[in-house]
Amino acid sequence: MIINMPFASLRAFEAVCRLSNFSAAAAELGVSQSAISQHVKVLEEWLGQDLLLRGARRSEPTLEGERLGRAISEGLGRLSDVCIDLRDRKRADRTIIISCLPGFAFTWLFPRLLRFDLAHPDLSISITTDTGQLPFSGTDADVGIRYGLGDNPGFHVERLMPERLFPVCAPALRDGAPGMATLSDLAHHTVLQDENLNFGASSPTWEYWAREAGVRLPEPIRTRRLGQSNLVIQAAIEGLGVALGREPLVVDALVAGKLVRPFPEIVSSPLSYWLVCRAGMLESAKVQVFMSWIKSEAASQPQIPGIAKQND
Repeated sequence: MIINMPFASLRAFEAVCRLSNFSAAAAELGVSQSAISQHVKVLEEWLGQDLLLRGARRSEPTLEGERLGRAISEGLGRLSDVCIDLRDRKRADRTIIISCLPGFAFTWLFPRLLRFDLAHPDLSISITTDTGQLPFSGTDADVGIRYGLGDNPGFHVERLMPERLFPVCAPALRDGAPGMATLSDLAHHTVLQDENLNFGASSPTWEYWAREAGVRLPEPIRTRRLGQSNLVIQAAIEGLGVALGREPLVVDALVAGKLVRPFPEIVSSPLSYWLVCRAGMLESAKVQVFMSWIKSEAASQPQIPGIAKQND
């Protein structure tokens, strides 16, 4: 007898069961929360069983749900191993897949990849971007570049580079009326913020910069929140406001004169950029080449330009 099993619903239920949260499951699978809810409902109706005890913040499996979730997880794990093996056999051994945040990819990594291509024409780089909200799994990429505190248990982790924080803006914004001679002048401008810095007290926010620099931000202050770090930087380049520059993401624009530092205070960020991979990948020749190259690029990153006088 052939049973037409609702595989999409089974996968959605397994994610909810494992993460205990519909929103987290939706984020992992890249679908809406309502889609996850509908999949679970379909599965419960198909089986004629309640599988979850739904709560406001957490959803726990019933005894039947726990049994099913465990069986699905074991099955998906075996399928994943087979698929990874088949993918690796099919994929040319000369391709290196890198996972990183979109902002880091667009502003730091992409401009440097031409140098890698010229130095290593026998290798190719494939970039996959994600939000970084979930731990690096090592199933979809050879190497991850992660931003944070470096907490990736079970993987090889090494710091690629630290970062420093300082305000940046377009030259025209600094030099035009009403100007930006002192920190109090921020009250006349829009402060740009990245709304996806979800690191609690370790988030490199304007408040963190002011506290570490020993200065006081003017009140009230007009803010504009953007969803990605590269959007924050581009908005600053376009003269739409003043951004808190994170060194690796703005240093090239500073060197090119697209951005300037209106104030001298520089503080160390609590977060860094980390190279993450499965321990076994360190034996891969192509990964060794990439790791050596990117660490060399990080070490040779340009210095932060000094404060230029207005209208220079």
